[in-house]
Amino acid sequence: QVQLVESGGGLVQAGGSLRLSCVASGRIAGINVMGWYRQAPGKQRELVAAIASGGSTNYADSVKGRFTISRDNVKRTVDLQMNSLKPEDTAVYYCHADIRRYGTAYNDYWGQGTQVTVSS
Repeated sequence: QVQLVESGGGLVQAGGSLRLSCVASGRIAGINVMGWYRQAPGKQRELVAAIASGGSTNYADSVKGRFTISRDNVKRTVDLQMNSLKPEDTAVYYCHADIRRYGTAYNDYWGQGTQVTVSS
């Protein structure tokens, strides 16, 4: 059984910072891309940031310069440091990873989601 467990999130004032963390557990043979998505009420889930196993990153234009994604391949963690938060960053944030279990191909896995609320 593979699980992604998130921590962090909460309520913060505009201009503040939050850090999200996610750890992958289970019988994992390999992890390719890890990342964070978010979904605001009434909107589609969107990519926030992603990081490949080699360290290359990809950010949504709306968070460039404010958010930083990082990962630890040994600990199987991915973090999202969010600075200069804006009310429009309010959403449920989901951890995602492309994971290969022993004897299988890569598949998508998702965390349960964590709420981030930015007050104006």
